[in-house]
Amino acid sequence: MRILLACEFFYPSVGGVQEVMRQLGERLAAVGHEVTVATMYLPERKTRSIHGVIVREFKVAGNLVRGMQGDVKRYRDFVLQQDYDVLLIKAAQQWTFDALTPVLQDIRKPKIFIPCGFSGMYDPMYADYFRAMPGWLQQFDRLIFYASHYRDIDMARKHGLSNIRIVPNGADEREFNVERDRAFRSRHAIPDNAFVVMTVGSVTGYKGHAELAAAFESCDFGPRPACLLLIGNRTGKRTRWHDMAREMYRFGGSVRVAKWMLRPALEKIGLEWLLIALGHTPGAMLPKRGLPAEDAVEEILVRVNTVRGRKAMLVDLPRAEVIQAYFNCDLFVFASKIEYSPLVLFEAAAAGLPFLSVPVGNASEIAAWTGGGVICEAEVDAVGYTQVNPEKLARQIETLAGQPEMLARLSAHGRHAWLQRFSWSTIFRSYEKILEECLEETAV
Repeated sequence: MRILLACEFFYPSVGGVQEVMRQLGERLAAVGHEVTVATMYLPERKTRSIHGVIVREFKVAGNLVRGMQGDVKRYRDFVLQQDYDVLLIKAAQQWTFDALTPVLQDIRKPKIFIPCGFSGMYDPMYADYFRAMPGWLQQFDRLIFYASHYRDIDMARKHGLSNIRIVPNGADEREFNVERDRAFRSRHAIPDNAFVVMTVGSVTGYKGHAELAAAFESCDFGPRPACLLLIGNRTGKRTRWHDMAREMYRFGGSVRVAKWMLRPALEKIGLEWLLIALGHTPGAMLPKRGLPAEDAVEEILVRVNTVRGRKAMLVDLPRAEVIQAYFNCDLFVFASKIEYSPLVLFEAAAAGLPFLSVPVGNASEIAAWTGGGVICEAEVDAVGYTQVNPEKLARQIETLAGQPEMLARLSAHGRHAWLQRFSWSTIFRSYEKILEECLEETAV
């Protein structure tokens, strides 16, 4: 098959969307399919062929609600005119999907869409957008969802759509079928007898680093030493523009940043690229007040590190070292505010690392599927953001830390479930089957 993938970001950019599309693209190419990905131009991407996947770049940013900047027409024409057999688009609320909404009926090739959770569904700014969504969904041959019940699949069912498939996320067996490196703790000055809590996610303010740090600060581990390992790629290099923006944000908030920095930069680099440089996730609402994400976390870590027997650090590790962190920690804690189907929970299960998560995205379903984790109660606000209570989280961390037998059971169940159902070597075949089904139906 000649497969065209479309996603806002792709390797070497890092994130959940990027990882899923990289796994699919590389594995489909490896078994003989011709795979092209249409994605955003990144100056750091030095090659246009990545492990068999041809990369076609477009200098486009934004979405229908915030506005799209760049060569939207060139992208739209590419999809309409390119010679491929089947199209797979990942995620709403971003330009590779939104730019095609006016011409979906003109795309004659089979079309597959992964809605990816509809994170802005309860945001009033997106009300008209989601009123139009059912009509767009009806024009796809297949809709792929990661969860059995969530706002995106619930909308599809509500409007009587039957072209639904559920395909879970997972973790890469090439990464997680490795031996534990027992020197990991010594490399990071972590005592062998410490209870080590970890999380993984970009430091954007939405992945729960600050909430987890606050919970860890209030935990009582008794006489046992304890360590908090916050792993997060810092979302921009420290430049003069970055430092200036952080100071403006500190004193004036996001409105001033937008007024004085983002608008003049749009023509050169696009809104999303500057937001990334400032350390915020494209499409997410900027905090209305307070410190930038990294600063808020680091303030708590400074306090934690003054307590005897405690150690806390925020680090950006190479991927191989992140994998070893999963194998050398005692508990993975996830306190994110907004998710769809978090890959990191599958990665924890793959490493046999028990996880504790707030009920964000389909985390509860992942805990049930894998048997590898437990859920900490948390409220969800009117716009769909999980409001993490650090004190509640702290008490559950304490409880699990005191139950080694339960942690051992969670570890064994999670690893077994991953081996059976949730490795990418298994998952990508489900996608391949769906792609082939759509192509066969068109040929009839």
